[in-house]
Amino acid sequence: MHPLDSDQLRTLVAIAETGSFTRAAEAVNKTQSAVSMQMKRLEERIGREIFCKAGRGVRLTDDGERLLDYARRIVRLQAECLSTFAEADLAGRVRLGLPDDYADRYLPEILGRFARAHPRAEVTVVCEPTDMLADRIADGDIDLAIVTEAKGPTQEQRRRQIETIRTEALLWVTSSRHAVHGESPVPLALGRPACNWRRAAIEALERGGRRSRILFVSWNSTAVGAAVLAGLAVSVLPESALRSGMRVLGPQDGFAALPACRIGLMRHHAEEPNPLADILAGQIRQCLGNLGLAAE
Repeated sequence: MHPLDSDQLRTLVAIAETGSFTRAAEAVNKTQSAVSMQMKRLEERIGREIFCKAGRGVRLTDDGERLLDYARRIVRLQAECLSTFAEADLAGRVRLGLPDDYADRYLPEILGRFARAHPRAEVTVVCEPTDMLADRIADGDIDLAIVTEAKGPTQEQRRRQIETIRTEALLWVTSSRHAVHGESPVPLALGRPACNWRRAAIEALERGGRRSRILFVSWNSTAVGAAVLAGLAVSVLPESALRSGMRVLGPQDGFAALPACRIGLMRHHAEEPNPLADILAGQIRQCLGNLGLAAE
């Protein structure tokens, strides 16, 4: 199997983004006939038709749409790879925000890669809940933020700025050595009232007709985990945050399934470009996208 030609894939992306062969030819600095020849060779390479007629123009076939998804990822990854080596001597500062539970799980890998590639760069890390990080992004206090996505009319405008980079199961957890989950009302260890996971947990219990009481409140995941491991309360955590000594609860235990946990990336769009922020964003996408779950 011969590898795909990245130049042909870049042209395919340009056609999809500009909507025509003519404008794509201008974008990739080629003649229209050269663009047409590239697409013909790409079709021959994969053995499928990429385009079909649509009135006076053309549109992508289903196979073309599938290929476009791969093309975008390959082109983006190639650009990130080249920029990492081309800009290895970049100096400056980039500011990253994330909740403390994400910091425990993701920061070692993210910072390790970034520091090795850009030893002259300074990274400032802020650990706060998602709502506070969204405000910091809007005010320009930080460049990037790893956040928990949530639906809601008051957050819809912010959600439009969030790029989903990871989805995990949100799970009920209790101590594997205690039976606190059988108590009524169920004692809970959760985040502050604005926490999306807290709202999801309480709503799920109410729908199931189970009584509960908030026993511990903290935005610090270590404190919440300590209450769980001590057998004092039940909580909710993403799958990758499970720790030794925790047991997952399900419908058979009287705990209904919870909505998925979507982790997103927010960017502050400053007037001046920040190459370090661009590179760190790419490494965050790669690290979280490749991170395996305990159940896999």
